[in-house]
Amino acid sequence: MKKRYLLFFTMMLLLVVSGCATNEQTKKQEEQKQEVSDKKVELTISAAASLQNSLNDIKATFEKEHPNVIVNYNFGASGALQQQISQGAPVDLFFSAAEDKFDKLVQDGLIEKTKGTDLVGNELVLVVPNDSNKGIKAFEDLTKTNKISIGTPEAVPAGQYAKETLEKLNVWKAVEGKVVYAKDVRQVLTYVETNNVDAGIVYKTDAMISNKVKIVATAEENTHGPIIYPLGVIKNSTHPKEAQLFYDYLQNEKSMKTLEKYGFKGLK
Repeated sequence: MKKRYLLFFTMMLLLVVSGCATNEQTKKQEEQKQEVSDKKVELTISAAASLQNSLNDIKATFEKEHPNVIVNYNFGASGALQQQISQGAPVDLFFSAAEDKFDKLVQDGLIEKTKGTDLVGNELVLVVPNDSNKGIKAFEDLTKTNKISIGTPEAVPAGQYAKETLEKLNVWKAVEGKVVYAKDVRQVLTYVETNNVDAGIVYKTDAMISNKVKIVATAEENTHGPIIYPLGVIKNSTHPKEAQLFYDYLQNEKSMKTLEKYGFKGLK
């Protein structure tokens, strides 16, 4: 009888120990799952300077909806950003203001063609300070100026488009010696706002955010190459799932409305 009780007691003890171990293992697995879901992921987005205001708005709404993903922007001239990525800078997405800079990364295998899209367009405008009295009302009037500013054409797409426009209108040779080159469109805008130059050529989206300048002319589309902003996921992103999530988010209706609010034109 004693042996029977001892055997029963031993079996019960084993069941209790086994149950505790199973519960502990389940608990540990749940904790690991929770840890993964709570893990903060930081994305780095290299984007053209002209996108700054609109993308900051989109970041705010995205992070509210996806609290575990932190979006960090690296704003600058598209050419400089493209070179950084080519040299191995840790970037998850590239939002360029020029197709050629974007296409270079596609050609080099750093962006898969299937993970890229032409998202928005822009316009090129001539701006002057609000208190300007130089009589500048058209691109041809730039011959009356002492100084004008454009982005460095080799690195800044807006500068490249500006030079193309002035060449098309046969104004470039007359004003080339007056040009103050800037590192990006925001710097051009600053030069005009502070009266360091008489006029500047920027994107419409940049001119719209300033109350210190006025638009006096818009470049005809046939005077420069198409102004298209491609967006793509970098192939060696360390967070491909989250990068794809933000890539898709930028194309949704809410984000497109934000971009259009700042003057960009949807291409789809």
